[in-house]
Amino acid sequence: MSLYRSTKFPLFILMLNLFIALLGQGMVIPILPEYLKQFDAAGAAAGFLVAAFGAAQFIFSPIGGKLSDQMGRKKMIMFGLFLTVISDFMFAISNSLPLLYLARFIGGMGLGFMVPSNMAYVADITTSDTRAKGMGYLGAAMNLGMVLGPGLGGIIAEFGIRVPYFVAAGLGLIATVLTLLMPETLTEDKRLAASRKVREPIGQQISQSFRTPYFPYLILIFVITFGLVNYETVYALFVEQKYGYTAAQISIVITTGAIIGIIVQVWLLHRFIKWIGEIGLIRLSLVMTSISLLLMLFQVNLVYLLIVSSLFFAFNAFLRPTLSTLISNAAGDRQGYASGLNTTYTSLGTILGPLLAGILFDWHLNLPYILGSIVLLTALAITYNMNRSRHIYVKERKQVS
Repeated sequence: MSLYRSTKFPLFILMLNLFIALLGQGMVIPILPEYLKQFDAAGAAAGFLVAAFGAAQFIFSPIGGKLSDQMGRKKMIMFGLFLTVISDFMFAISNSLPLLYLARFIGGMGLGFMVPSNMAYVADITTSDTRAKGMGYLGAAMNLGMVLGPGLGGIIAEFGIRVPYFVAAGLGLIATVLTLLMPETLTEDKRLAASRKVREPIGQQISQSFRTPYFPYLILIFVITFGLVNYETVYALFVEQKYGYTAAQISIVITTGAIIGIIVQVWLLHRFIKWIGEIGLIRLSLVMTSISLLLMLFQVNLVYLLIVSSLFFAFNAFLRPTLSTLISNAAGDRQGYASGLNTTYTSLGTILGPLLAGILFDWHLNLPYILGSIVLLTALAITYNMNRSRHIYVKERKQVS
């Protein structure tokens, strides 16, 4: 079943919003080695930059999810977008590392407010039959922004190393204006009901997430984010040192991966879910992404690097929308809350992954990929407890009622 015709324009705007927001983050990757030279910094600073982004997401995602249920999806999407505009502009004009860290933190705040509302919006305008496809489109937009951003960043940087961030800020303003055309999907009754609920502190929300039916999915969200960001944070530095490639060549590799990821999410995700089911697809993707990280350790040539990177992006592209759909289907009428937790666990991976990747890279350039592979393989054990955890939760809920 295809998405309803009336959802096409809002879904397009949501995809554009996520693409633009993640574009600024992705632009860091190919030009990062050269950019950090202006500040006499290297690998560890790269890790801290990405971690600052993740730390802000971790803090503000639960707040964004709650406010999405209380104030409406549209307002939070616009507010988050505007913060990403400020972040990109600050990154373009910063002349010190502390200002770069602050810019990334503000960008993380923007995504913390925006992403839960985007996911909740999709849940509002889709049915249980079309939700996986809608989440797949959002995942494709996020993937495109994160991995096409480096390609565009490498090209635009030919006009000046700071120009890509000015471009990202301008695109963000356009997306903010376009969001004005979207209808609000949260009804007044649901908004009032959510406003009467007491807002729990972040720590309490996370502790409560342990007893949700989708807690194993949240853990997997953390794990796959850890693996992806672990891969991306030091990728440009890794390829530069191991292969001696330029920013333009790095951009080619990542752009190819982006195209593969989009094809997988838009055209193949739904088919694979029908073929082997959500859990089967998650298990297959964890194995293949782990293998591709280990294959990165072997230095061959540009074609080999293209193939291995595309393999990683293809199977990683299956993971997030599949898990987001499972979370959304289990969330009931608390879509904003569940989406906020989704983004919170994503941001945890975005904090720890870059920090460890930067430190390990300074010890040996292969270590981040070895660790990422081990973590992804270990996550397979979680998939065998998924159905059991959901059945226990349903049984407890029936006893309470």
